[in-house]
Amino acid sequence: MKYLVYLAGLLGLIAAIILVTQQNWSAIENAFDHAGWALLWLLPFHALPLLLDVLGWRTLLAPSDPQRRAGTPFLFWAATVREACNRLLPVANVGGEIVGIRLVKWRGLEGAPVAASVVMEVLLTLVSQYIFVALGLLLLIGMAGHIGTLNSVIGAVAASLPLPIGLIWILRHGQLFSRLETFAEKLLGGPSRFTELLDGARLDEEVRKLYDRPARLAVACAWQVAGFVVGSFESWLALQLLGFPISVWDAIAIEATTQAVRHIIFFVPAGLGVQEGGLVLFGNIIGLPADAAIALSLVKRAREVGFGVPALLSWQWAEAHRLHRRWLSRRKPGLSDTP
Repeated sequence: MKYLVYLAGLLGLIAAIILVTQQNWSAIENAFDHAGWALLWLLPFHALPLLLDVLGWRTLLAPSDPQRRAGTPFLFWAATVREACNRLLPVANVGGEIVGIRLVKWRGLEGAPVAASVVMEVLLTLVSQYIFVALGLLLLIGMAGHIGTLNSVIGAVAASLPLPIGLIWILRHGQLFSRLETFAEKLLGGPSRFTELLDGARLDEEVRKLYDRPARLAVACAWQVAGFVVGSFESWLALQLLGFPISVWDAIAIEATTQAVRHIIFFVPAGLGVQEGGLVLFGNIIGLPADAAIALSLVKRAREVGFGVPALLSWQWAEAHRLHRRWLSRRKPGLSDTP
């Protein structure tokens, strides 16, 4: 499986390089010269949509953490690590969630409630993304006056709708994780460390508890949608700085539709080539030159690296610090290894 991920990443990288090298580099360089150091404002700005996502996550985790051992600041850090793993590491957009569960468990919370909060957050992110994509498609159709090149995207999004609908039903009624645990036991020839950690029956129970709190789910979903909308202002601000001003509605439209393409072709690590192609295609509909679309994509990539690398380094430091405290605790019993 990992080799398919690597292959998809390699093909995406080749596609991205082809798209970038075909553009007018003098125009792209001029755009970066026009923006200058002001582009660094995108780094702190990204914290805002991420914070909105974290508030949604905290809403789901709150019933199992009334003492706020994993408060908003800690979850914000965990979310930066999750995002960095998914964006910068070859994990096909799932490894970050596993890392996030591990980090929150450091706060002394049980694994099943934490995992359930992440599972439901991912599900609500999927639902929120469909809402955001629908908004973006409506805006693009309104601006273009016809469906035209959006036919294939609309068709792909519509064709993928059974996936979240089926996932919602399975998580509510299908005892998904219990079945996964049973399958793993058969595959591994009996109970193992993995199946003990999974604890499928308990995880299914915690997921159902969250389903029994529809108001809490609605609030978390609202935070997610708000995060998507605010996140589109990153494109608006970047293009303003690059010298290609667009309206807020244009920014929401191209951000939503590009997100849709990345969602459909989710198996490509970091959306390599997918993001670039989406921005060029949908940017053309709103009159954005291909050079500007590629410049925007490069800015987004730079922001992902600038925001994500410190998060990954902080995670590795925290892991090393925790191992060090464990080593010390063996020598001095009573010393906690909680970071």
